[in-house]
Amino acid sequence: MITALLAAVLTGSLLAGHLPGYGVLVLSLFVAVGFRLMGHHHHDGVLSIDGLAHHSRLYQENAFLKTGGSVALLLCCLCSPSPWPPVCLFFFLAAATVLLGGIRLKDYVSLMGVPVVFLFLSVLTLLWDFAGSAPKDAILSVPLFGGFLIVEPASQVLAVQVLARALGAVGCLFFLSLSTPLPDILLVLRRIKVPVVVIDVALLMYRYIFLLLRTARERKQAAASRFGYGSWRKSLRTTGLVYAGLLAHSFRRVSACFDAMESRCYTGSVTFLTETRPITKKLIALIGVPLGGMLICLVLLW
Repeated sequence: MITALLAAVLTGSLLAGHLPGYGVLVLSLFVAVGFRLMGHHHHDGVLSIDGLAHHSRLYQENAFLKTGGSVALLLCCLCSPSPWPPVCLFFFLAAATVLLGGIRLKDYVSLMGVPVVFLFLSVLTLLWDFAGSAPKDAILSVPLFGGFLIVEPASQVLAVQVLARALGAVGCLFFLSLSTPLPDILLVLRRIKVPVVVIDVALLMYRYIFLLLRTARERKQAAASRFGYGSWRKSLRTTGLVYAGLLAHSFRRVSACFDAMESRCYTGSVTFLTETRPITKKLIALIGVPLGGMLICLVLLW
């Protein structure tokens, strides 16, 4: 529901001044209904990212080319002078992840929930500004606390550009993370001589974030089964107890895990089994087509 409301407000703010008022209202409602029908995201959906990557049909493709291609596409997306190439890139990579990778559309949309909410909030802060008086060129102005919340044409242009680039960047990151498990990405980082301590910290953080999320979910379910969220007052008390216990549990878990690593001859570096996969024509085409299109758009300043 929150995502649908944000999408409606964002759509209305971006289209104001470009379409008649009734057209803006209809499109905003249409976008809100579309986001509502797509369903809500799951707060523990991040737990399935690595599992989805292992089950992706693109899992067997070369990790070096996927990582390098995703980074190159990301840089082209951030440098794009026009909003259209990043938007097209997002839909291309989303289609490749779902159709070629075999990721369910429902899972992809669910995982998009968190970045979309942050993206919409960020763009709305770029769109709306506070001024003591409404400028003549203001498209929208809302009186508030003796001043005005306003939307200007320049802010609309900036917001569209930022929204398009961020959307394309999310598409690049999702293409990589939903087709390449973390050990393969870390192997690439080792090969390009990233310091070992950085890789080990990234691996441990990635692992224990999931453990903490799972533990928090289990504790919340246990509290809910004991009617810990029966009222607003109980909910506040239960939430404090759950997260206080989670903090203490995390320290105990880290200490126990470090002792277990030392008992297994931990020397300061975490090693794991990986394999280098061949580069296929399918992956070359999958990376080369959008990368070539983005480079052409950059050269022509599209």
